[in-house]
Amino acid sequence: MKRIVLCAAAAVLALALVGCGQQEAAAPAADNTAAPEQQAPASDAAGADDAVPGPVTFTDDLGNEVTVDNPQRVVACMGSFANAWELAGGTLVGVSDDVLQAAGWTIASPDVATVGDFASVNLEAIIALDPDFVIMTSGTGGRGGDSSQADLRDALVGSGIPVAYFQVTTFDDYLRLMRTFTDITGREDLYEQNAAAVEQAIDDIVAQVPAENPPTALVLTTFSGGTRVQAPETQTGAMLADLGVNNLAGENRSLLKDFSLEAVIEMDPDFIFVIPMGDDAEAAMRNLEEATAANPAWSSLSAVQNGRYITLDPTLYLSKPNAHWSDAYQGLFDSLYGQPARG
Repeated sequence: MKRIVLCAAAAVLALALVGCGQQEAAAPAADNTAAPEQQAPASDAAGADDAVPGPVTFTDDLGNEVTVDNPQRVVACMGSFANAWELAGGTLVGVSDDVLQAAGWTIASPDVATVGDFASVNLEAIIALDPDFVIMTSGTGGRGGDSSQADLRDALVGSGIPVAYFQVTTFDDYLRLMRTFTDITGREDLYEQNAAAVEQAIDDIVAQVPAENPPTALVLTTFSGGTRVQAPETQTGAMLADLGVNNLAGENRSLLKDFSLEAVIEMDPDFIFVIPMGDDAEAAMRNLEEATAANPAWSSLSAVQNGRYITLDPTLYLSKPNAHWSDAYQGLFDSLYGQPARG
């Protein structure tokens, strides 16, 4: 922030009036270092533009035209969106419960209120915060239920509250989200730091993928009640495709509905990646281990015999990694090709 120091005018030997001096404090350099684990930058971080952002109009992922004007009372109804908004230089007054409960998120905004679980956010709690922008997910069903945040749009718009819906599955989706958020906050520097720089790191990793002999893989999500095979179009599936992997789930779509150990054994993928989900990761993994132990043929799988039965960190491969997408790509590259990608 510029500080203008006005100097008192003085007459010297009755000659011309001496003009006032102006002093400007040097702005600190922008921080180009990588953000710590899901650490959101403060809204007044180095590199911020002094100009106040004006109105921004954009189309959200439900096709709605939304206009916001330098919002200061923002509610984010999903953990990854709350983190992304702060990475874009914004502050929050309200968040869904998962922001504060799930591992991996760090929220810097002070005195943030909660508005309920992201699968069933509380409309009254949101409105009570007098928000000037609400960020919601366009995904339906939450954790498999019937609720949808899109059902709340009419009530919010009717109350004069701008609301936008986003769906982030792939890294390209994250880039689009950050482009919108940083347009709203006027923080191009944070787009460069938390989006463009991450994109370059991912491009560097992908460029080193071998062109021949693509490995085969399956991705499983396991929870206390069972195990599922992930579709190739999921977050981790999209990363594996970028890394040259042949996801066998694309060849056997029936696996997506009915998990079958026998079918997995028959396909014999080179890699099996497992992502525990739910509040009890240990119970989730125990469920899968008990199921696989019941079938002696499981130990004959190539992935099991070759140490390629790999558990993935859900904070990178189930939650959205945001500024750490390149870490997620790096981890998969290391597992697939046996050595770190050279930067």
